[in-house]
Amino acid sequence: MSKELTPKMSQFDKIVSIIDQARNRALKAVNAELIQMYWDVGEYLSGLCAASGFGDKVIDEVAAYIAEHNPGIKGFNRRGLYRMKQFYETYKDDEFVTPLVTQISWTNHLLIMSGSKSAEERHFYMALCVKK
Repeated sequence: MSKELTPKMSQFDKIVSIIDQARNRALKAVNAELIQMYWDVGEYLSGLCAASGFGDKVIDEVAAYIAEHNPGIKGFNRRGLYRMKQFYETYKDDEFVTPLVTQISWTNHLLIMSGSKSAEERHFYMALCVKK
C-alpha cells in the first residue's frame, strides 16, 4: 500500500464507525420492539388465564390457534407463549425493572428469569446486562 492511501484509510474508518453505530441503534430499536411485544402478549395471556377457569390451558389453545392460522409465525408455541406470560408476571409490579426491560435481550431475560431465585438477584443481573 502506498503512503498516500494511509491517511485516507484512517478517514474511511469514520465511515465504518458511522455504519456500525447506525446498525447498533437499529438492533437496539428492534430489540426494544420485540421485548415490548413479548410484554404485551404476556400481559394479554395473563389476563386470559386469570379470567379462564382453565388457567394455563388457554395457552395451549392460543398456541394451537396461531399454529393453524399463522403457521409462518415462529416462537409462539406453548413454550414461547408461557415464557411471555411468565416474563410479564415476573416483572409487572417491579418498579426497578420497568426502565430496564427493553434494554436487555430476550435471551438474557430468559436466562435471568430461570437462573435467579429472588428479585434482588434478577435486579443485579439486569443492571449488569445494561452496563455492557
